Amino acid sequence: MNVGVVGNPRYGDLGPLIDILAREAPTRRLTLFSEAGLEALWPAPVGTLDAAPLDFLITFGGDGTLLRGARLLQGRETPILGVNLGRVGFLTSAARGSLLAALDALTSGAHAIERRLVLRASIVSAAGAERSVTHALNDVVVHKGGVARVIRLRLYIGDEEVGPYSADGLIVATPTGSTAYSLSAGGPVVVPGVEALIVTPICAHTLAVRPLVVQGGSRVVIEPIAPWADELLVSFDGQVGTTLTAGDTVHVRRADHSVLLVRLPTERGFFSVMRGKLHWGDLLGRESPP
Repeated sequence: MNVGVVGNPRYGDLGPLIDILAREAPTRRLTLFSEAGLEALWPAPVGTLDAAPLDFLITFGGDGTLLRGARLLQGRETPILGVNLGRVGFLTSAARGSLLAALDALTSGAHAIERRLVLRASIVSAAGAERSVTHALNDVVVHKGGVARVIRLRLYIGDEEVGPYSADGLIVATPTGSTAYSLSAGGPVVVPGVEALIVTPICAHTLAVRPLVVQGGSRVVIEPIAPWADELLVSFDGQVGTTLTAGDTVHVRRADHSVLLVRLPTERGFFSVMRGKLHWGDLLGRESPP
């Protein structure tokens, strides 16, 4: 079984976990492939990730590391097992102390695969040419670069105009991304598996503008309105981005591929995670401050 490894070196316990993985791999018949930048952490050389044929990808870090791992797969539907070394870890399945149990679940087949919707975002020039395409698991965000300032954008769902937005930006999120930036901007929580896209304005300058939930097969088009179209950026999963030039529009739709997440038998359900990590629900049972 070929297993790729992606990790965030900022976590001090990454090295010991890689040692455990390297030690356990031979007995479980795992062939390991590592991303560049982790070579110094391996007790012995392993293969290079690059375009290696993988059965699974393991990410060590938080949700950001898992998002980066998904991007490194470049559209390949390789199941990802996230081992959480951070604080929240909505997307990760295993804790640092349960690595061996997670490896047992992978090798024995005692796990489930969850398919997550991915966004395909293209930047289209004024001439109608598609000049760049990027994929995102969480969200695509159009916002101002440099000094924070309100911008004006026109939103279309399919061929129908929704209207102009005055806001600090606009988020198009997947159900996976509904608990990320979109939630912070006042968007709804959408349960993973729902076929939907969420459009959430950032600090809208009118109470008449509210988040939208549209069909998963919709095409969302964001058109900057002059003279507010200068120095605009498009960010993908909060990790990579590009600038918009005059006349550019942003087209977002569901990608042709999905991201596959490994789910373990001992993993808590979605709402249990919400209660535990976001303190979802009322105040009953919570301790009062001293």
